[in-house]
Amino acid sequence: MNTTFNNFAEHPGVYIEEELEARGWLQADLAYILNVSASIVNQIIRGKYGINAEMAKSLANAFDTSPDLFLNLQKAWELRQAREPDPGIAQRSLIQSNYPLREMIKRGWIKGNAPEMLEFQFMKFFGKESISQVPHLDHAAKRIGQSNEPPPAQIAWLFRVLQIAREMVVPSYSEKKLREVVGQMISLRSEPEEIRNVPRMLSECGVRLVIAEKITGSKIDGVCAWLDKKSPVIGMTTLHDRIDNFWFVLAHEISHVLNKHGQTAAIIDVEIGRQEQNIAKEEILANKDAAEFCIDQNKMENFYARKKPYFYARDVIAFANRMAVHPGIIVGQIQNRTKNYGYLKVHQVSIREILLSSATYDGWGHIAPVNS
Repeated sequence: MNTTFNNFAEHPGVYIEEELEARGWLQADLAYILNVSASIVNQIIRGKYGINAEMAKSLANAFDTSPDLFLNLQKAWELRQAREPDPGIAQRSLIQSNYPLREMIKRGWIKGNAPEMLEFQFMKFFGKESISQVPHLDHAAKRIGQSNEPPPAQIAWLFRVLQIAREMVVPSYSEKKLREVVGQMISLRSEPEEIRNVPRMLSECGVRLVIAEKITGSKIDGVCAWLDKKSPVIGMTTLHDRIDNFWFVLAHEISHVLNKHGQTAAIIDVEIGRQEQNIAKEEILANKDAAEFCIDQNKMENFYARKKPYFYARDVIAFANRMAVHPGIIVGQIQNRTKNYGYLKVHQVSIREILLSSATYDGWGHIAPVNS
């Protein structure tokens, strides 16, 4: 059988008919050889009947060739007949391969799924004129086991925080007022309910605080960024919904703001306070300031040295009362030193609902309103 064809996109029946003519066979002859009805052969030749693996083997034996020949002819024909795919498939694949597109749509950050609308919305979200211009924004924080380039999920989260922050109206930033506010916040550490005052206090000194639920797979604690040299932004995820983590992350980001960190490149902070090596000097300073804000570190070290390795709840509570802080803050300090993050965790109360009652936030079923 001649296996060289000029056009592999014709139905296999065309080539079978040509072979019958070359051999001087009738359709009935082929039907007899295959031990099938003449109508089946007729339907194959007319393109009404597809060739499956079993028929391909039978035809191969009849014409002394390979079954792959007929299967490939059938596949080429089916591909030719198939409708053109949704033009958005390739586009969605390209974006989803780099950014958490599906979650961004689900969260209401991107609207519209038609190809032209999707591309427009995606570019608008990042403030660019083409998809090729969407950056992997630089950042300053060092993370163990990761490259200096933040993953796209973190970039998307950061851009959402900045998008929301631009909508917020606050007075001019005052470093002096922020330092005063930090002193005032010390009195809030003992009662979880007092956390609801934090967004207002930061706003009054010109700091935009945005609480945004993390993107799946990312481990962001917070970010320090600036809309311009006079407009600081603090973003937080409340990834670890605990009172000790809230105060530590907040104080960490405030330290960045007060030291003017992140003005040239946003600082995305991951696993704050748990890094042990390869830490940038900005992170070392912010960690130190955050720890000191949460609890006087000299007194904490003294308590830790006296009580280790046995930290009983009654001792923790008594020490917390003396220091005028919530016991969960002391527990967090102990856990960080011992690396036993399950120890006395019953005292690490949740604060997210309290915070969201007064903060500008996005996520947890809520979409922050922004001009789109």
